[in-house]
Amino acid sequence: MEGTVFAATLEGIKHVKSEQGEILSQPFLDVCKHILPVIDKFGAAMTLVKSDIGGNISRLESKYLSNPTKFNCLYSLVQIEVETKTAKASSSCTNGLLWLTRAMDFLVALFRNLIEHADWSMSQACTDSYNKTLKKWHGWLASSSFTVAMKLAPDRKKFMEVIQGGGDINADIEQFCTSFSPFLEENHKFLARFGLDDMKAS
Repeated sequence: MEGTVFAATLEGIKHVKSEQGEILSQPFLDVCKHILPVIDKFGAAMTLVKSDIGGNISRLESKYLSNPTKFNCLYSLVQIEVETKTAKASSSCTNGLLWLTRAMDFLVALFRNLIEHADWSMSQACTDSYNKTLKKWHGWLASSSFTVAMKLAPDRKKFMEVIQGGGDINADIEQFCTSFSPFLEENHKFLARFGLDDMKAS
């Protein structure tokens, strides 16, 4: 494949919003799916993150597919749960979107660290981005598991070579962070309107 591992993601980002400026369910979830092969390149260090992201994508996607017209816009998946007072359930789409967004926050922070701190080791970049994003929402168990997993982080130089492919990896990472972050911020703002942005892991 030409270009870096971000090629499909960057293409997908262009289609996330409708002409009315709403985040669309399937295109948003597709962009998140395109990130999974990038996470694969981290190996064992990211197994937890990958299964978490994959599970939340599946949850949201199966609800979307139950009625694609009704759930065309991403926030309609949350809106219906707010109306039926089921948004705070652990198996809700609201919870799925919240944790998917947080996991993506972590990845954006991690990739940002990789281009802004050339002297950092991979585990240093991972730990810093974890502390900035997911840590405060995790209980002791999740936090401990994460700390152990970070010790398995791959060699930074090798990782960058693997994801580079035939493109300019730094430029693609920069573009990914810049163009994807606003969607994540919008998700947080939307969830916060209903007091649903601060749910913690049990």
